[in-house]
Amino acid sequence: MGERDPVAAARTVADGVFPAAVEPGVGIGWRPEIDLTVERLPGVDFVEVVAENIDPARLPESLRVLRARGVPVIPHGVGLGIGGAEHPDPRRLARLADCARALEAPLVSEHLAFVRAGGMEAGHLLPVPRTRAALAVVAENVRRAQEALPVPLALENVAALFGWPEDEMTEAAFLGELVEMTGVGLLVDVANLYTNQVNLGLSATAALDGLPLSELAYAHVAGGHSRGGLWHDTHTAHVPEEVLDILAELCARVDPPGVLLEWDDDYPSDGALERELGRIRGAMSGV
Repeated sequence: MGERDPVAAARTVADGVFPAAVEPGVGIGWRPEIDLTVERLPGVDFVEVVAENIDPARLPESLRVLRARGVPVIPHGVGLGIGGAEHPDPRRLARLADCARALEAPLVSEHLAFVRAGGMEAGHLLPVPRTRAALAVVAENVRRAQEALPVPLALENVAALFGWPEDEMTEAAFLGELVEMTGVGLLVDVANLYTNQVNLGLSATAALDGLPLSELAYAHVAGGHSRGGLWHDTHTAHVPEEVLDILAELCARVDPPGVLLEWDDDYPSDGALERELGRIRGAMSGV
């Protein structure tokens, strides 16, 4: 593991290794509640599974079926806490690595987020203070993760309900420097860009202009709900047109290797999910 060059491995994502099926591809988040739906949905080029929700030694039958068909499956972590002051837990990293091997995954993705400190869980994916000091800490955490993982790592931008007053950089600038320092890939969640635009007044278009999109591994889209003037990225509703417009802006700048629909609860019919994937394809093609 120590002989692997994480920067070179991360570059292979942007060079077109992902996904292994159709490029550009459209995918959906695999969840136990819709496992059979995901199996029978036409035109699913790849899927993503929350790494903490599976046992790599006992993969669900549905995931084994998808892998047997040649559908790439990406483990997506939510609890590594790579944005914290403490180094990533070696046990969590080992589990992510086991998931990647069991799924023969092309890469692993996680969030650029703060989730715990001193053994206390935040219970949310909190934004990282975008300071030079924080950047140095996060870069070291990324390097440790890259050395522990058998495949490239991609980091996702998070949705935020607040910003840190000591921020010295935009999120795009922070991610850009992190990519330059570590070679980590990007998972651009356009729904999160929309959330930050509504809640914090941060232009999604400006973020796209500032991100190093040459290192894009894939993208996320999802729906949510507005409450009390705030947008909540709940992954429980149809993707709003505003999010698809941001996806179209992304696709005007780069051909994303994959775009994935996240839906985590209040699942609609198979037909409704199929139509959502069609809407994503339309946004990708400019229709």
